[in-house]
Formats: sequence, structure tokens, C-alpha cells
Amino acid sequence: MDHPIVSFLYEERARENQAHLVDEATAYGLAETFQALADPSRVRLISALLNGELCVYDLAALLGMSQSAVSHQLRLLRNLHLVKNRKTGRTVFYSLDDEHIRDLFQRGLEHYKHRPTS
Repeated sequence: MDHPIVSFLYEERARENQAHLVDEATAYGLAETFQALADPSRVRLISALLNGELCVYDLAALLGMSQSAVSHQLRLLRNLHLVKNRKTGRTVFYSLDDEHIRDLFQRGLEHYKHRPTS
């Protein structure tokens, strides 16, 4: 893709920031992750899994949702590598995919709690 020739008002500062600019594919992938976390049900699912794995039945009971609704949301989160699953017999247990998800959630929560109240 050709990029137009640009000039900067504060070139040195702009060039320094340009070195840290993510490419379009990375921006798209990161936006997908944030979109997944833009749903209150999925946020609550992530928060329920912060302290360890749970099965779909227990997640549904804990969140007051149907098992099919929980399974649907977990499938989306799994496809984005935010949660992972393991099967024991007929029971499927879900947990956070890795510590990055916990960190991302906790940082977002800290930011939310840090905001001035209106």
C-alpha cells in the first residue's frame, strides 16, 4: 500500500512515536480483543475465572445465565485465545488462557476505579 508523503510539525517527536506505531494487522487483532471485552457478560465471565477454572454449569449458576448463553460467550472468548478449556469426562472446565488476560483485566479494572466519579 502506498502511503502519501507527509510532513510533520514536530518531526522529531512524531518520528519517535512512529517507531512504536503498531501495524494494521496488529491493530485489528488488538481491537478484536478489546471488542470481546466490550460485552458485560464476557467481562463477568473473565472476572469469574480470575481465581481459577470453573465448569460451564457453575459459571451459568454463578452469573445467573443459561448454560447455552455461557457456552456461546466462552466459545467466542476461546476463539480469541482469552480462555482455554480442558475436558474431564463430559465436563468442560474453562480458565483464563494465560496471565496476560488476568493482567489486561486487572489493569482495565484499575483504570475504571481510578476515574473521577460524576
